[in-house]
Amino acid sequence: MAIVADSSPLIILAKLSCFDLLNKLYPRIFISAEVHHEVAVNGAGLPGAAEVATAKWIEVKPLQNPSNLLAAQRKSTLGLGELSTILLAKELGARAVLLDDHQDRKRATQEVLQVRGSVGLLEAFHQHSYLVDLRAAFYQLLSQSVYIDRRLLDRRLQSLGLPTL
Repeated sequence: MAIVADSSPLIILAKLSCFDLLNKLYPRIFISAEVHHEVAVNGAGLPGAAEVATAKWIEVKPLQNPSNLLAAQRKSTLGLGELSTILLAKELGARAVLLDDHQDRKRATQEVLQVRGSVGLLEAFHQHSYLVDLRAAFYQLLSQSVYIDRRLLDRRLQSLGLPTL
């Protein structure tokens, strides 16, 4: 089954130097042409751009029916990257999508897609022993100007039996 990623988890994991750990969890990740353009072209020189452009395990997959994206865009406040991620996941019959924004996650869940965000990915890396210090990764996440509620991170650490931040 396919995994489809939006730009945010790719960029955040690149900022945390955890980008390559994605390949350990998912041998192949699909991204839409819109996400590729957002990260690798518009974001050239920024975290995630070079990683996405050179990762052989990330496949850029154009939408089969781009008119669906235009129709969805007219009805939604979500961005092109997020909408194209959800639409591509549906086209591919994806197992899950990698999304961070609350509204995006809500929409994907309504579309009956499993959702995993950056925090969940970091937890999975830790649980698979790819990431030794989850607390340090969470601290680094907070320092990267990423909007995340510290209480959420503390709850996640507690659920894993780890000390809070």
